[in-house]
Amino acid sequence: MRVSALLGTAFATAASVVNAQRTCGSTPSAQAVAIAEHHFSQHRAVGTQSVQTYSDGVINVHFHSIHSGPALTQGYVPDSQIVDQISVLNHDFRNTGLSFVLVNTTRILNADWFLRAAPWTLQQNDMKTTLRAGGAAELNIYSVGFASGSGAGLLGYATFPSDYATSSWDDGIVILYSSLPGGATVPYDLGQTATHEVGHWVGLYHTFQGGCTDGDFVADTPAERGPAFGCPIGSDTCGSPGVDPIHNYMDYSDDACMTEFTPGQVERLRAQLATYRGIPV
Repeated sequence: MRVSALLGTAFATAASVVNAQRTCGSTPSAQAVAIAEHHFSQHRAVGTQSVQTYSDGVINVHFHSIHSGPALTQGYVPDSQIVDQISVLNHDFRNTGLSFVLVNTTRILNADWFLRAAPWTLQQNDMKTTLRAGGAAELNIYSVGFASGSGAGLLGYATFPSDYATSSWDDGIVILYSSLPGGATVPYDLGQTATHEVGHWVGLYHTFQGGCTDGDFVADTPAERGPAFGCPIGSDTCGSPGVDPIHNYMDYSDDACMTEFTPGQVERLRAQLATYRGIPV
């Protein structure tokens, strides 16, 4: 769901690719959010553990590396980067009650998927129906190139927990291969793209969803008129209590600026996981 205008292609050199900013191409509409939240309010399951005492919900991860050739610039990411990405997820979600375990890595040579997979494209649909593994409680991560077609410039996107009942084959997150830790997509090269997309996968909206309202349905994320880019310390775009949550993983800040989920987000993701994914955290 975070997207970026990339200055380069899947066949760029190994030198760092500097991205100006992120923009969003797949934020849920107000109508879609209203429908999802109505269903959630009617079917919400509440975790039985307090925020201070919850135990880990272990999430198995199936990582699918899609590439167009044997070079890193063609999407062939080494095992070390995948392991580092799982470590970043465990660090960033350490206060949520979740932990992530890599159980399988698949490597698929398919230039069409690598270049053109994007939301609701034939390439994405073929890729996911062929590769997706596990049930609602297991995370599938696909790394691709986002180099052409409707996905050109994307940094990543994800499905939400409530989508699983009607589109289980589609479940998971898709990220740019060079956004993994140590990748070439500066300043989005520390692994927080996956953290952000997993945030959606566990039921969180962008902090700026709905602008200067409570559109993300979390009380302790200050209202924000639009996405933050870079790391604009002290920005306050709505004038309501609290400055913009630029350090939140669900904003659009640079990876190095992202450091937190709020207690309210933790409560929401726990309820979303219990309701839609059967994960009791």
